[in-house]
Amino acid sequence: MTFAALQPLADRAALFTALRQDTLTAAADALGEHRWDADMAAGTLTFTADADPTRTLVAKAHLIATIAPGPRSLLWAWAHPQGDAEGVAAPLKAYGDQHGIAELSTAEVPFPAEAAGDDEWITRAAHTIGGVAVELTGRSPYYSAPVGGGTRAVFLLDAPLPPLTVAAAVVALPRALQTLALADARTAVWDLARLAGWTLTWADEAFSGATVSDSTGTATFRFDEHARITGVESSLSTQG
Repeated sequence: MTFAALQPLADRAALFTALRQDTLTAAADALGEHRWDADMAAGTLTFTADADPTRTLVAKAHLIATIAPGPRSLLWAWAHPQGDAEGVAAPLKAYGDQHGIAELSTAEVPFPAEAAGDDEWITRAAHTIGGVAVELTGRSPYYSAPVGGGTRAVFLLDAPLPPLTVAAAVVALPRALQTLALADARTAVWDLARLAGWTLTWADEAFSGATVSDSTGTATFRFDEHARITGVESSLSTQG
C-alpha cells in the first residue's frame, strides 16, 4: 500500500490501465532497444530506437505529479513550478475538493509515516498515481520516469496508439490477468468498459457475468461468488 486514500481509485481503473500500459509497452518494444527523453519545454516524451535514431515514438506528455525521497512527499502538477494549474492534473484536484479527499486537494502530500520511501516504494507509488490519473481524467496511458535524485515523475501521454478495442483486449487479457491482483474484479470490468467506451451488459441480477462489446466483437467475463474472474469467452468480428 502506498497512499491508502488513493488506492481505491487506482484499483477501479486497474484492468483498463494495465491494458493501456500493455499497448504502450508493445509500441515502444517495436523500436527494439530504445531510450526515452523528456522535453519539458516542448511537453513531449520521445522513445528513440538505439539502432536507428530516425525511428521514434513521440507523445505529448502531461505532468501529473512528482514523488521525491528527499522531502518524502508527492507534489501535484497543478502546484508544481513546471506544472500547469489548469492543466490535465486539474481534474484530480477538483475530484478531491468535491469528495473531500485531502490527498488529491492538497498541493504536497507527505508519505505515510510507515512508508519506506525507497526506490521500490516510490516506483509503486508512481504506478498508483498513474492509475488514479487514468481513472479521473480518462486519458491513457501513463509513464513513470526517473528524473534524478531518486525522484519519479508521472506523466499522462497523448501517444499515437490505437484505441483499446474488445478484440485487442481479448489478446492482451491473459498477460494482464497473470500479473494483476484485482481488488474488485466486477468493478474493474465495469470501469474497463466505461473508460474504453464499450457497451456492458450484466448477465443477471447476481452480477455473475458481464458482456462487453464494441464494433470488433464481444467478451463475456464470468465471476465466482467472491467476484473473482473465472473465465473470459469472446466472439470477435472478422473485421476486428
